Amino acid sequence: MVMKLFGLRNCDTMKKARQWLDARGIEYAFHDYKKQGVDREHLDRQIQAAGWENLVNKRGTTWRKLPAEEQARLVDAASAAELLSEHSSMIKRPILEIDSDVLVGFDEKVWSERLG
Repeated sequence: MVMKLFGLRNCDTMKKARQWLDARGIEYAFHDYKKQGVDREHLDRQIQAAGWENLVNKRGTTWRKLPAEEQARLVDAASAAELLSEHSSMIKRPILEIDSDVLVGFDEKVWSERLG
């Protein structure tokens, strides 16, 4: 099983997710959007796997600070990919990829069921 964790290193939810994985001895590669950026092709695969609506964090500061005309651009998967590529901090976190499966957000119950 190949796992990759995506997010922002200093995000509180990311810290919880990483602690949860580390406490169980689960190995993963970490991709920090701030340091490593967002690969558009990879983002498109995540959107396809999880749905663009699930990846856009509309509760965060970045979304709230966007001008209304930029928020209005968000209408489909293509526009979501473009917006998330420009504003990586709007991507819900964490995203855990397990082979071709994508888990969005940290839900201990869901992660326990999936990872054991």
